Amino acid sequence: MITRHEAALRLDISLEMAKRHGIPSRLGEAQFALLESDPPAWLLQSRANRTGKKPVWIQLECSICGDTEAARPKKWWPEFTYVSCSHHGADELPEALAGLGRTEYDGVGTHFIGIVDAPPQ
Repeated sequence: MITRHEAALRLDISLEMAKRHGIPSRLGEAQFALLESDPPAWLLQSRANRTGKKPVWIQLECSICGDTEAARPKKWWPEFTYVSCSHHGADELPEALAGLGRTEYDGVGTHFIGIVDAPPQ
């Protein structure tokens, strides 16, 4: 059995779309295989509408401990230099390179902080 969340990840659609189109909260591998091999019109349309500019899901991985989480990227997320769990200290990451400043972004996924090393503006 797989969850609706796992099905959404594997189909590369949002969880909201999975709910809206009646994907059950749990489904068997055979049900999922059928959905994937003979996609309904709404799934075909969703795939046809993709521009490729913004992924539906990304895999966040802590640069310190390797903890991972699949998340829907937000418009405000810059390109992160590092991602770390919120319980890690900033001193556990490598120092920013000379001439670069460091900015931290809270609220990335459920428990991550995004770190961007960039030249001062």
